[in-house]
Amino acid sequence: MSDERAPYGDRNRLEYWEIRVEGHLDERGTDWLDGMSLTPQDDGTTLLTGPVADQAALHGILKRLRDVGAPIVSVARIAPTSAGGGQQGGGTE
Repeated sequence: MSDERAPYGDRNRLEYWEIRVEGHLDERGTDWLDGMSLTPQDDGTTLLTGPVADQAALHGILKRLRDVGAPIVSVARIAPTSAGGGQQGGGTE
């Protein structure tokens, strides 16, 4: 009998996330977003997309958004192929 358990997630694979916040964030000084791309949306929100190393990093980004007063509208894990350029047209409400 082997004790091979599937690990919770692949620690060597980045997961891609989409975070939508109210308002338009200024791209200057956003190095604290760990390389996520910012895309202003026509509905007055900003879409942040990109890879996140792990849950701790995701929580760190969410905390920083809270600290600057950006109301979080939605958070969703997305497929890596859909993470480029903020081309998602919603679906995260």
